Amino acid sequence: MISLILGSCCVMDEHGLFYALDLGGTNFRVLRVLLGGREGRVVKQEFTEVSIPPHLMISTSNELFDFIAAELAKFVATEGEDFHLSPGRQRELGFTFSFPVKQTSINSGNIMTWSKGFSIADAVGQDVVSELTKAMERKGVDMRVAALVNDTIGTLAGGKYDNNDVVAAVILGTGTNAAYVERAHAIPKWHGLLPKSGEMVINMEWGNFRSSHLPMTEYDQALDNESLNPGDHIFEKIISGMYLGDVVRRVLLRMAEEAAFFGDTVPPKLRIPLVLRTPDMSAMHHDSSPDLRVVGTKMKDVLGITNTSLKTRKVVVELCNIVASRGARLSAAGILGILKKLGKDTIKEGEKQKTAIAMDGGLYEHYTEFSKCLEGTLNELLGEEVANNIDIIHANDGSGVGAALLAASHSQYPEVE
Repeated sequence: MISLILGSCCVMDEHGLFYALDLGGTNFRVLRVLLGGREGRVVKQEFTEVSIPPHLMISTSNELFDFIAAELAKFVATEGEDFHLSPGRQRELGFTFSFPVKQTSINSGNIMTWSKGFSIADAVGQDVVSELTKAMERKGVDMRVAALVNDTIGTLAGGKYDNNDVVAAVILGTGTNAAYVERAHAIPKWHGLLPKSGEMVINMEWGNFRSSHLPMTEYDQALDNESLNPGDHIFEKIISGMYLGDVVRRVLLRMAEEAAFFGDTVPPKLRIPLVLRTPDMSAMHHDSSPDLRVVGTKMKDVLGITNTSLKTRKVVVELCNIVASRGARLSAAGILGILKKLGKDTIKEGEKQKTAIAMDGGLYEHYTEFSKCLEGTLNELLGEEVANNIDIIHANDGSGVGAALLAASHSQYPEVE
């Protein structure tokens, strides 16, 4: 776990135009946010989302960040009159970088490792802010990175900005992570100055959690062994959107090989890692048509398997349900662990009862059966009385807005406009 001093995340008085870059998976998002202070809050925001070409995920640092900087330049060029930048000011950016980083200051940090399908060897050990800044200079973008955060910290900052009951943030998307607000005196390993607020933000990097108690199957072991980072990010490989579809594929492959589930021959596409993406899995899981038409279409278009029977399609849906439910229940167990650490898993007399968890990420947002199972499991684990005092909040775009807020909080221009 990585401790960060962010004080109260933001002071609510931030004004002006700030940008955010949210990089954490196969897509990245660029936002511009106009902040109006305590009363106006987020006055206006715009964003664009860009897919990263697969070859850049395993290329060089310069190639990846030059691509990002070029897209950032295009977005800045579309800045309208509604977004007013004071004369003489440099644009400032909050950089959400959702990979493990050893943070050395609010706007610097060295890349520790990659995950979620990225493997860029020459970037490991480098300051990610410096890499982005050099790329922006090469592409003619005059912008200062004022804050470096991961998506979970950004979501926590954005969530607390909207709702002071928020104590933790969880990202469930291509990858996964969690962060929470801890009392500084409860962190025995911290030997630095204590923040005035008495609180610190803990970036858990829970995707890298591994334990003999995790229910690893032979399919999980094979997926891990064949991944770009064997032995790392085990929890992420069991619960996140990057991998759930591939677990389903591996089970279907075994059924085809050992039980002739799709006939006498094994469909060749079933042998291709990651060919079945979690959005395809979600579409099949949510298929409510009488003949499971969506399942049939996905099997044909994605896996090259034609003429599947209704019985076969029902088995596929049940398999999707099993894999998604396991991921959702383990995610809920992780959230329960945070609530236990904060003493929020019981009702205490005399204490403010309401507690909120800010959630974001495509898996949570778009895979309805997954999110329903997660919330149902958390209620089951907490019990009805405690669960009634826990709010799960979808912090849509929370990480990007939070990054812009933190950029404002750490601006080089301290005076309020």
